[in-house]
Amino acid sequence: MSDTILVFATRELLAEKEAWLSTLANERNASSHTIAAYERDLRQFLVFLTAYNARPAGLSDLSDLKAAELRAFLADRRREGAGSRSLGRNLSGLRAFLKHLERKGLASAAGARAMRAPKAQKSLPRPLAVDDALEVAEEAGSFAVEPWIAARDVAVLTLLYGCGLRISEALTLPGDALLEPDARSMAITGKGGKTRIVPLLPAIHTAIGDYRRLCPFALSAEEPLFRGARGGPLRPQIVQRNMARLRGALGLPPSATPHALRHSFATHLLAAGGDLRTIQDLLGHASLSTTQNYTAVDSGRLMSIYRDAHPRARRRG
Repeated sequence: MSDTILVFATRELLAEKEAWLSTLANERNASSHTIAAYERDLRQFLVFLTAYNARPAGLSDLSDLKAAELRAFLADRRREGAGSRSLGRNLSGLRAFLKHLERKGLASAAGARAMRAPKAQKSLPRPLAVDDALEVAEEAGSFAVEPWIAARDVAVLTLLYGCGLRISEALTLPGDALLEPDARSMAITGKGGKTRIVPLLPAIHTAIGDYRRLCPFALSAEEPLFRGARGGPLRPQIVQRNMARLRGALGLPPSATPHALRHSFATHLLAAGGDLRTIQDLLGHASLSTTQNYTAVDSGRLMSIYRDAHPRARRRG
């Protein structure tokens, strides 16, 4: 169903919608991205409900929402091409709003609570082969016209692969980061404000040192370490664009993205005998189950370790 319907809810319901979004922002410190996603999810449902009932959705429609109406909404979104993850997010946003109304005695969230979110197919990390990951880091500056930009591009991708950083973590490093050439590790603050310690290899110091020496801008603690061509913060899109060029030049698959270098960091450590708990700490994963995705990626290596290490596997006859 189309979002072209202009009147998709009564004034009372729209007022509750705005009050809920305000609560998320002011009392629960939700990010602007979260608020925008919730607003979109709720608007899509209200547009659907308006068309479903042939009149603007009102509080009375939500006071005792039936599972059948929710199933019809999810089916409608599925026909429009929404995947399982999107449908799960739609349902999550709607549940949150209904709980808000329930606390005020205006609706029941029982029907939404009883609904199961569509099962999303887990996507496994897509790491690069060891040789490909090394070549990407070495050739990262191939397309740069200026030497300092070439050195910058090498330094960024070397950090992603050498430390397992997220692209946002690399690009928010301050200008005084990695000043000590003998440092063996550094602290990284990642998702949720969680700080972790990552190792620093000599190749990382070399790449950062080359970039610092050639960069024409002052790299102070108040400014980001990595700069764009005009001196502003380096944008993720620039790194992604450079990686796309490298994919074409090196014959790599579309899955070879900057984030794939982080996956490669973890998978290659696992293949070399690293334990999952250590890799979890290095990646900054809150849950070990997230890190365990890498066991599926490198199952061949794990089976080899099992055959070599387990007493019953070693025993013959």
